[in-house]
Amino acid sequence: MKQSFYGGVHPHDRKELARHKEIVPLSAAPKEVVIAMAMHVGAPCKPIVSVGDQVKVGQKIGEIAGLGAPIHASVSGTVKAVEPRPYVGGGKCMSVVIENDFQDTWGSELTPHPDYTKLTTNEIVEIVKEAGITGMGGAGFPTHVKISSGLGKVDTLILNGAECEPYITADHRLMLEQGEKVIGGVRILMQAFGLKSAVIGVEANKEDAIEHLKALVGGKNDVTVESLRTRYPQGAEKQLIQRITGREVPPGGLPAHVGCAVFNVGTAAAVYDAVVEGKPLTHRIVTVTGDAIKEPKNLRVPLGTSFQQIIDEGKGFKETPDRVLTGGPMMGIAQYTLDVTCIKGTNAVLCLTKKEAAPVVEEETCLRCARCVNVCPMHLTPVYMHLYAEKGMWKEAEALNVMDCIECGSCNYICPARIHLVQSFRVTKGELRALAAKEKAAKEAAKA
Repeated sequence: MKQSFYGGVHPHDRKELARHKEIVPLSAAPKEVVIAMAMHVGAPCKPIVSVGDQVKVGQKIGEIAGLGAPIHASVSGTVKAVEPRPYVGGGKCMSVVIENDFQDTWGSELTPHPDYTKLTTNEIVEIVKEAGITGMGGAGFPTHVKISSGLGKVDTLILNGAECEPYITADHRLMLEQGEKVIGGVRILMQAFGLKSAVIGVEANKEDAIEHLKALVGGKNDVTVESLRTRYPQGAEKQLIQRITGREVPPGGLPAHVGCAVFNVGTAAAVYDAVVEGKPLTHRIVTVTGDAIKEPKNLRVPLGTSFQQIIDEGKGFKETPDRVLTGGPMMGIAQYTLDVTCIKGTNAVLCLTKKEAAPVVEEETCLRCARCVNVCPMHLTPVYMHLYAEKGMWKEAEALNVMDCIECGSCNYICPARIHLVQSFRVTKGELRALAAKEKAAKEAAKA
């Protein structure tokens, strides 16, 4: 039985800044791209090119080492450097720097399959893997792994078109302008899983996208487009599953445990490009927005484009920003330099003024008001998790299921004391992972 998820908040969506701006390419191609070797969940890719090599668009330049997805060149030209560079996730990351020759010489090794209905599941998985496709909503989980791990377990396929984060409109414009690829991509995924139907969930504040996708589906009943109540974090995987199917993913569980697989609409479009057109993932749609930007836009940018150039495409700053984020205001990460570059999960460059941004203040004392408990979509108790985190009581926080926190920021948003709850949970999770690694190493040493 379908049901609404627990908790959530209603921040002003501010999508009017870029909602009606069509997707456009960069007015000037980047002189160089800095392509990070970490664009996915799992170990970073190993660079397979060297300084001085000539590369083509779509050529593989990073090979996976374990869990991950290969990385391809987004421009043609000469490899200028292979070295650590500033990274959107913080610090530096090994990157391949390509000097653009502005020829856009194509070099993909993928074969187009216009009639994808003749492909087997294994063939689809292999194409998706070689195309380097990851979750385009920001999570970055390798898509071929998600498909493979769900085979024989999944009976419900869901496409996530909620785009619940304020300001971001990249998926909205994708559904409006390239809806054919979204529908085609979901049908390819249906074939891979051996399913006859799928659901696309879109928040109600994108009514034009809902109507457009319904028109594209036409008289067929294989794909259902469902309007969802506008509430954050409607687009979170587990909340979307509960809303559409009524099933609840258990603590520590995955969607496949309740027979579901969820993919972003951008991921579905990338699957279509890879299978039907033979194109690996080299570009993505990025919203540059915020009140600090002169002209908010939705851009199609090559991976490895600097945030500075993306901001310049929005005509620069109309006032000095208080902070620049990758992603939205709820889950986005503040950047320390504009030299960082776009990766596969970069859906927005958000430039906030001091008026827009929540002021950075000294934490006040917790009021025990329980508002954080009331809005937590994961049924957690942020107030107690934070108290344990403050005292370094990591195991006690783990017993309260802190590892299930999706870091949506609803508790931060609602807290009247301005306590940095999500940040403390991130630290706690890091400490618990470090403890688990130490315990594993100790056990292996004891066996040895």
